[in-house]
Amino acid sequence: MKSGNLGYPRIGRNREWKKALEACWAGKLNEEALHAELKAIRLGHLKKQRELGIDIIPVGDFTYYDHILDLSAMFGIIPARFGYKGGAVDLATYFAVARGNREAAASEMTKWFNTNYHYIVPELTGARPVLTGNRLLDAYREAKAELGIEGRPVLVGPYTYLKLAKGYGPEELAGWIDRLLPLYGQVLCELEAEGAEWVQMDEPMLAATSDKGELAQVVRIYETLAKETPKLKLMLQTYFESVDAYETVASLPVHGIGLDFVHDGGRNLTAVRTHGFPADKTLGAGLIDGRAIWRADLKMKLDTLAELGEFVAADRLVVQPSCSLLHVPASVAEETALKPELRGALAFADEKLAELALLAKAGRLGESAVAAELDGAARSRRALAQSPSRNRAQVQAQIASLSSQPDRRADLFEARKEKQRERWNLPLLPTTTIGSFPQTPEVRSARQKWRKGEWSNERYDAFVREQIRRWIGIQTELGLDVLVHGEFERNDMVEFFGEKLEGFAFTANGWVQSYGSRCVKPPIIYGDVELPAPMTVAETVYAQSLTEKPVKGMLTGPITILNWSFVRDDKSREEVAYQIALALRSEVEALEAAGIGMIQVDEPALREGLPLKREQWQAYLDWAVRAFRISTATVQSETQIHTHMCYSEFHDIIDSISALDADVISIETSRSHGELVSSFEAYTYDKGIGLGVYDIHSPRVPNAEEMGAMIDRALRVLDPAQFWINPDCGLKTRKDEETIDSLRNMVQATERAREKYAAGLR
Repeated sequence: MKSGNLGYPRIGRNREWKKALEACWAGKLNEEALHAELKAIRLGHLKKQRELGIDIIPVGDFTYYDHILDLSAMFGIIPARFGYKGGAVDLATYFAVARGNREAAASEMTKWFNTNYHYIVPELTGARPVLTGNRLLDAYREAKAELGIEGRPVLVGPYTYLKLAKGYGPEELAGWIDRLLPLYGQVLCELEAEGAEWVQMDEPMLAATSDKGELAQVVRIYETLAKETPKLKLMLQTYFESVDAYETVASLPVHGIGLDFVHDGGRNLTAVRTHGFPADKTLGAGLIDGRAIWRADLKMKLDTLAELGEFVAADRLVVQPSCSLLHVPASVAEETALKPELRGALAFADEKLAELALLAKAGRLGESAVAAELDGAARSRRALAQSPSRNRAQVQAQIASLSSQPDRRADLFEARKEKQRERWNLPLLPTTTIGSFPQTPEVRSARQKWRKGEWSNERYDAFVREQIRRWIGIQTELGLDVLVHGEFERNDMVEFFGEKLEGFAFTANGWVQSYGSRCVKPPIIYGDVELPAPMTVAETVYAQSLTEKPVKGMLTGPITILNWSFVRDDKSREEVAYQIALALRSEVEALEAAGIGMIQVDEPALREGLPLKREQWQAYLDWAVRAFRISTATVQSETQIHTHMCYSEFHDIIDSISALDADVISIETSRSHGELVSSFEAYTYDKGIGLGVYDIHSPRVPNAEEMGAMIDRALRVLDPAQFWINPDCGLKTRKDEETIDSLRNMVQATERAREKYAAGLR
C-alpha cells in the first residue's frame, strides 16, 4: 500500500509565491529572477512531500497563476484580443489573459466547482489549438534531475477542460474533443518516451451530473488515449463528489481510478460494495479531506480502508487526499497562538500528508504499529468536542426555537418599494459602489502597527476616520448618489466579522489561494456563533455624519461567511449558517437603530455552495435563502436591504436570488462581458438590480463609452426605473488613481444614460 498526493498548496508557507509574482508585476523583479524564485519554491514543495513520507508525488500542479490557464497556454488557446500570433505563450501575454492590460479586458474567471478557488475560463471562439510546449514533460524532467523524484505528472483531462470552457455549443463538444485529443496524445506520448510510468488525469467533471451522450464521449477519449500510449499508466482522478456513472468509469481503459470517499455522501463506497472494483486497476482512495482543516478520525479511516481492502489488493491501493491540497494552508507549525484544544485538532497540508503516510503505514504493518498516533488523534478530537466554545447554551436554545424566529420581511417588496422611494428620493439610475475602497500600503501599514501594539486604539481609530472622511469627500466630488464608508478598518470581508463574533478563531499564517496572487486567510468556525457587541456601527454612523447622502451599512452575509470559512465538522452546515444569521440579525438591527437606512448584506459566495449534483441544489438553496432572510427580516419597510454577488453563473438560480427578498441586488457582469444580461430576456426580475459596468480585478480603466455600452445592453432587457449603476465588486485591490478615474468615467456614463433614458420615461 502506498501514500499519494494530488496537489500541494502553491503559495508556500509564507506566501513566497504571491510575493514573487507581485514583485514582478510591480517591476521590482525581472522575468529571469521570477523564474528562479518560483523554481526554488516549486522544488521546495516537492522535497517537503518526500520528507513527509509521500510515495507518489505530483508534478505539474505548480503554476504561475492558474492551472487551467496553463493548459490553455499549452494548447495556444489565447483570445485574439491579446494579439497572440502563435508559438510559445510569453509571460506578458499569459498574465494579460489573467489580469487584462491597457488594450484588452481579462478573460473571465469563475469558481472552480464548489470551492473558493477561481480559474481562468478558456475562450474557444476562434481558437485553433496547437501544442506550444509540453510543460508536463518539463516538470517531470525537473523533479527527476534536480531531486531524483519520480513524480506523477498532473493534467486536467479533455472532458473537464472543455466543460469548463466557453465559446462553443453543446453540439460542438465532440468536434472540440477531436481537436484536443491529438494534443493530449502528443503530451502523453512524450511523457511515455521520457520514461514516466503514471500520469494523473484529473476529471472532476465526472463527479457532476453527466448525460449518457457525454459519457460516451468520455469513453471515446480514454479509448483513444489508451491506444496511443500503451505503456503509460493513466490514473483517472475524480474528486469533490461521487461518480454517478460508476460502472462506466470503472470500465474505462485506464490503469487507476481515484475516488473521493469524503465528500461523496457515502455513494462511492456504496458503489464499490455493490459493483466491486476492477482487479486490474489501482484505486486512489481519497480518505483525507483535502478541503477542510480538521484532524481526521483515523480509526474510522482505517475501517474504511479495511473495507476497501476486501475489493482491492493492498498493492493496488493508494491512500490519498479527497482532492488537491490547494484548498488548505501549508502547515499548522506556526499557529502557536491558538487555544491548545483547537490547535491540536487542526491538520493543514503538511499534517494531512503525515496522516496519509500514517494510514499507509498502518495498511502495511497493521494498526498496532501506529496505536500511539491513533490514540493521540482521538484525544485531540475529544478535547475540542468538550470545549465550552462548542457548548453555548444560549445559542443552542435559539437554534432549538428557530421555527418561531421570523424569516421574512413584514411587507412585500411592492409595498416596501413605495416607502423607500418616498424616503430616499434617488435619481434615475442611482450610482453607488459595492463597499470597499483601496487598501493602500498606508492603510495596511497602519493596521499592522495597531495589531502589533505600536499604535494605540485611539490613534488607529483616528487614522480610520481620516480615511473615511477623505473618501466620503471623494465620492461626493465624483457625484455618487449612495455612498459607503470604505471599509478601511477591515482586513478581509469575512475575517473582519469573524474576529468580532464568538465561535471563530484566526490563524497567523493560514493562507489559501483565491485567484491569481490573491490569498485569503479563512476564519475557523470551531464553536457556537454569537454576537457579543456591535461590529460596524461606529464607522458607519461616523461616515453618515459627514454627508446628507445615504451611506450604506456594509455586512457580509451568513452564507458567504460560512462558505469562505473553515467550518466545524460536528454540526451540519445548515445549522452553522443559522447561527451566523441570528448573530448578523443583531448587527442589522443595531445599524437600523443608529439611523442607517440602507444596509448591504453581501452574499458573493451563495452560488459556490451549490452541490455538484443538480438534484441536491434545491435543498441547499432553501436553507441558504432562509439564512439570509433570517438576518434581514426584522428591519422596517423603509430600510432598504442590498446584497451583492460576483463571478458566477446566476441564470439557473434567479428564482432563489429573487427569494432572498433583498430590495436591491448587484451582480458582476463586466468580466463575463455582459453575458448575464441574457438571463433577463427570459426572466422578469422585479426588484432593484445593478449589473457591474466595469471589472475591478484588472488595473485597466475603462472609458465612459465602454461603460455606457454595458448600461445600454442591460437596459435592453431591464427597466431603467429598477436599475442601479456600480462597479462589479469592491475596490479594495485597486490603487487610488485607478479607482477615482474609473468611478469618474462611471458617473459620466450614468449622466449620459440618464439623459437618454429619462426621455423615454416621460
